[in-house]
Amino acid sequence: MKRVLITGASSGIGKQLALDYFAEGWQVIACGRDEARLVQLSTQCPSIEIRRFDMTDLAATREALAQCQADLVILCAGTCEYLDNGVVDAERVARVLNTNLLGPVNCLDAILPQLSSGAHIAMVGSTASLIPLPRAEAYGASKAALAYFARSLAVDLVKRNIHVSLVLPGFVATPLTDRNDFVMPMIITSQQASRAIRHGLAKGASEIAFPKLFATLLKLTSMLPQAVQRALAKRMVR
Repeated sequence: MKRVLITGASSGIGKQLALDYFAEGWQVIACGRDEARLVQLSTQCPSIEIRRFDMTDLAATREALAQCQADLVILCAGTCEYLDNGVVDAERVARVLNTNLLGPVNCLDAILPQLSSGAHIAMVGSTASLIPLPRAEAYGASKAALAYFARSLAVDLVKRNIHVSLVLPGFVATPLTDRNDFVMPMIITSQQASRAIRHGLAKGASEIAFPKLFATLLKLTSMLPQAVQRALAKRMVR
C-alpha cells in the first residue's frame, strides 16, 4: 500500500487531499497543529495516522516525523496575513515566512533522509507569487521563495530519483480564504483543487497550476513590463 504524508491536513485543501487519498486506498499520514481537527479526521477515517506538531519548530518537526517513510509527501500547510497601505509590519511578515517557507523546509529536513528512490514531493505555493498584488507583500514573497526553493531542489534531487512538483493554486474556498474581504475571481472548491493536484501528481507533472485560465492570465501578465503590472495592481486596491 502506498503511503502519502500531508501537512496542513486539519482543514482546507490538505484535509480534502487526505480524504481523497484515503478513499483511493492510500495509507495517509495526516499532519497539522490542530489536534481536535486531526482527531475528527481520524474518527471519520479510522486508519488515517495523525501526527500533531508545529512545523515552524524544527526540533518538534524532526521528532514528529522521525520514522515516517512515505512514497508521496505533500507540503500543503500555509497561512496568509496582509499588509495595509504599504505599512510594513515585520512581525507579521515573519509569521507568514516562518509558516509558508521555513515550515516546509523544516519538514523536508526531517523527511528527506527517509525517502527512497522513486519518491515524490509536492510543495504547494500560489499563483499569487507570479505577479505583484496589493497587500500581498508577505504572502506573495513567501510563496515566491517557496517556488524557487522547490524548483532548485528538483534539480538537486534528480540524482536520488526523487521528483519534486510545484503546485500553484488560484483562489480556493477554504477557512483561510473565507477571511478575505475582496472579490476572488474564478474561485474553486477544495474538492476541485484536490482533484487537480491528484491528477497532476499522478501524471508526474513538475508544475500544477490551476484553475488553468486564471493561472494562464497571471502568467501572461507576469510577462508584461513592471510598470504595466503595477498599473494593473493599483486598480485592484480596495
